[in-house]
Amino acid sequence: MPTTPTAAQARGYADRMLVEIAAALLDRDQRRYRVVCEQVYASTLDQRAVDDAVSHAIEQAVQHAWNSNWRPVELDHTLRRFAARAGAPKSAGNWMAQLLTDVTAGRMRVYDPAAVDPRWTAELSVLDATVWWTGDDGHLAQFGRRHSLDRRKVLGGAFELMRWLYQELPPLERAGHAPGSPARQRRATSEATDGADRRMLDRIRALLAKAESTDFPEEAEAFTAKAQQLMARHSIDHALVDAASGMSDGPETRRIVIANPYEGPKAMLLQVVAEANRCRALNFSDLGLSTIVGFGPDLDSVEMLYTSLLVQAIHAMTAANPRADRYGRNDVRSFRQAFLSAYAHRIGERLTEVREEVDAEVAAAGTDLVPVLAARSEAVDTAFEDLFPHRVSRTSRIANAAGWASGRAAADRAELAVRNPLPAG
Repeated sequence: MPTTPTAAQARGYADRMLVEIAAALLDRDQRRYRVVCEQVYASTLDQRAVDDAVSHAIEQAVQHAWNSNWRPVELDHTLRRFAARAGAPKSAGNWMAQLLTDVTAGRMRVYDPAAVDPRWTAELSVLDATVWWTGDDGHLAQFGRRHSLDRRKVLGGAFELMRWLYQELPPLERAGHAPGSPARQRRATSEATDGADRRMLDRIRALLAKAESTDFPEEAEAFTAKAQQLMARHSIDHALVDAASGMSDGPETRRIVIANPYEGPKAMLLQVVAEANRCRALNFSDLGLSTIVGFGPDLDSVEMLYTSLLVQAIHAMTAANPRADRYGRNDVRSFRQAFLSAYAHRIGERLTEVREEVDAEVAAAGTDLVPVLAARSEAVDTAFEDLFPHRVSRTSRIANAAGWASGRAAADRAELAVRNPLPAG
């Protein structure tokens, strides 16, 4: 006579089914994947045991993505892109992304918060990845009620999320360290040095925030130029200290999310900002991500300046009023695509001018700057080539001359050339 399995037995049976699903996905056996999913749907096991096994299995899939160097914000961004390209309703993409965020929060419970990379923690905060579910009823059941989804739809979303995590994501280069992975060894720094760095970055952020918020181009130019001066001084100071001590952490790798629309020009803007700050950047257009390689202080500058210039560029772009051409056409999209492309091109020229002026001024002060900066640039180039030896360059075609001219004009108004002596600190 059949007996009802105990709670422990039910969980064991459910875990075995989910292990079978994960194995089928890793083997890319789609038929076996579908068959076992149907077995879970039809299972008469205790629903809480099944739901807990599913939750655990998705956490393992998320950890698999982390082990392939995917970060929380990148996963959220790429999942939403995937759902949109698959033709899923926006509401479905939203709740799938929220399920991913919940699973991320659940997985983080196994790690000591004090041992987690601060940049990783900041990404979790951006996503609001918190454990909100409570009580004896499992996460999936509470998730379904919160989003008005029946149990089969929640399970289907969980299985599709597992499939996406195991099969759709290519491995990425390391950028920071995921929870559970070894942290990169860094040279020790003094508390005073760390405090000075934080104060300098705070000053730069404050200046860029003012540049973004003003409606007057002249003020934005002044604030951005001052921020660029501080960033240039900050970077050179680090380079000279490293050279004097004979010690350096070496080039690092970071990734930046490039959001729709107009991803191409936005990636171009990041690239020119990176190159002007002695970094290298490579865009992965199919993922909506760009990787930048450089020394830590320079990467900080690239992130801050790119974010600020993007805000300023979009503000200028939306204020521009494309007029109809001689045929009566008014193609806003092509105008804006060309506008942002021209803006990026011109900003790259301006930033390079600023860097060269700053380098010349510091060199004239008697520092042995040229070989120091050359060595750092060579180290960045070597690291970049090692990471991306088979990269392919692409060019873009500009189809809207009015947008190109308007974008260059906007970049000229955001001129960043340093015309005054560098500040003392």
